[in-house]
Amino acid sequence: MASETPERSAALPGSVKVGTATIGTSESMAGGSDWSEGYVTEIGYIHGYCRELDPGAMRLACLSAGVAYQESEELRYLELGYGQGLSINIHATAIDGDFWGTDFNPAQTAHARRLAQASGSGVRLLNDSFKELAHRPDLPEFDIIALHGIWSWISDANRRAIVEIVRKRLRVGGLLYVSYNCLPGWAGAMSVRHLMTLHAQHGSPDLAGPTAKIDAAVSFAQQLADCGARYFKANPFALNRLQEIGRQNRNYLAHEYFNRDWRLMNFSDVSKSLESAKLSFAASAALLEHVDTLHLPLEGQKLVAQIRHPVLKESVRDYFVNQQFRRDIFVKGLRCLTPLERQEAWLKERFVLVKHQKDIPRTVPGGQGDATLHEEVYSPLIEVLAEDSYAPKTVEYLVRHPRLESLQFPQISESLLVLVGAGHLQRAQSPSQASRARCRALNAHLCHRSRIDGDIGFLASPVTGGGVPVSRADQLFILAMQQGTEQSIALADFARGLMAKNGIEMFTEGKRIDSSEGRMTALAGLAEQFATRSLPILRALEVI
Repeated sequence: MASETPERSAALPGSVKVGTATIGTSESMAGGSDWSEGYVTEIGYIHGYCRELDPGAMRLACLSAGVAYQESEELRYLELGYGQGLSINIHATAIDGDFWGTDFNPAQTAHARRLAQASGSGVRLLNDSFKELAHRPDLPEFDIIALHGIWSWISDANRRAIVEIVRKRLRVGGLLYVSYNCLPGWAGAMSVRHLMTLHAQHGSPDLAGPTAKIDAAVSFAQQLADCGARYFKANPFALNRLQEIGRQNRNYLAHEYFNRDWRLMNFSDVSKSLESAKLSFAASAALLEHVDTLHLPLEGQKLVAQIRHPVLKESVRDYFVNQQFRRDIFVKGLRCLTPLERQEAWLKERFVLVKHQKDIPRTVPGGQGDATLHEEVYSPLIEVLAEDSYAPKTVEYLVRHPRLESLQFPQISESLLVLVGAGHLQRAQSPSQASRARCRALNAHLCHRSRIDGDIGFLASPVTGGGVPVSRADQLFILAMQQGTEQSIALADFARGLMAKNGIEMFTEGKRIDSSEGRMTALAGLAEQFATRSLPILRALEVI
């Protein structure tokens, strides 16, 4: 859970924010109940969506790495530790299949089940612990078992239970997705976490709530740095991490830093732990990491290319990029694709833009800093992808398109991978009528919910089979459209009325917009952006 995409503001980047985040207010940090096993349960986790949990994204990562994967006739999927349940509900809604999940926090299970009821997906959301799940006799074999942000924050006994579940319930040829905090990137800042948890245990009043304890712990660590502690002088990375922590959502921090169990591992340690379940490393689920030119210097690329052993190879890459968080895909029964199989599979893949072509930057982040995308490759490719009102297109269609005839197949496939990894493009599927109906139902529920709560910034797309970022403001505009409102100024007026009725605030550059005229002006700008940029995309994705 710890690295799910955090809540998103409902506005243009850096301009206007609609609504404020809610922070839990329970009376103590985790560890007071036997069933929690030291995991934070008394402050709610963020309502994040993790696109790496998307089965389609996992398939693409395997294809990119040249690893074969073929699921059963009916996809069977298990998520361990689904948190508030947004990711599993979106995937069970947008994809036809048999979806299961478990999370031992009953409050989170209740929330996840409400989403499932709204969509009618039939996803089976259990409230079992990992140890209980390992002994359930009714679990089928799964094509995919996934856990995001769990592995580092649980006990050794629970990790063993997860390995047992995977050993018994992942079919031969199936995939495991697992993400975790890792070394060497965390080495410079792990003592910051130790200091904060120590202060939360011994430096705050017993009656202080969890949010107050977190605030006090962060403030104390910063005070220590300000007083000239040599640790922070010797470890500037730790100081930067502390300052970043101070800006983050407290619900997120509670689960990221303040659990009783908190284990950092090297990639080789995790790989070794999964050997008893007969798993081999397949690929990173972080697609930008597949492009070495974005992350490694030229000499580093040459060195890594010479390494044949996959565990050593990945470990060396981690040192080059100072890896802090890994998103790994393992497979039970590794088979590599031949070059011909790989190219034929690529040609059948379909992709769809999830951003307006004018909103796609020409740089992407990498281990060597921001990299500039080659204009002669990416501009015509994006323009072709935007043709026909952003309809999905196969790679075979792109390769044969007259505008792209000067590009070689490897250029097109790598560029698609970069655009997906940067979040501008997604793999597309052929949606069924059932998935379309489920998505309409879930999206209607989420948009209706946005009137009173802005904690979910995603809607489901039957075209991508996953979640699409949709801000709170855009969700309010969708509600207006459902009532027959079309013009931008009318959309803005509708949203202003809902905001006034429900006490929703607006901010720009960190300052609250107090006047009615100011709010209307800001909303009018957002509504125009929605009508001209967001709406064509949302229609192509069948979100609305």
